[in-house]
Amino acid sequence: MSDSVWPDHLDANHDRDREQRIAAIKRWVAYLQSEPPEVWGPQQNAVVNGQLTAAQHVATSAAHQQHVAAVAAEIRAAREDNAAAESVSPDDS
Repeated sequence: MSDSVWPDHLDANHDRDREQRIAAIKRWVAYLQSEPPEVWGPQQNAVVNGQLTAAQHVATSAAHQQHVAAVAAEIRAAREDNAAAESVSPDDS
């Protein structure tokens, strides 16, 4: 195989992989729009929790683990703030 063919082969693979990722994202968005959060929320949580569990089994530094915990806490706080803001009706202000 010549050197000039190999980059073309890699470019084609990268393009195909990118198209597959975009198609998967579009399917996920369509699913989210077609189902209520009570259906897809626990599914998404299971995926994220699985990723966190897998990450915990990888040797990471204490500083990195603290950073991940801090980011998770910020996300939880933001969600709680959003939920609290949404629960206040316009008549309450």
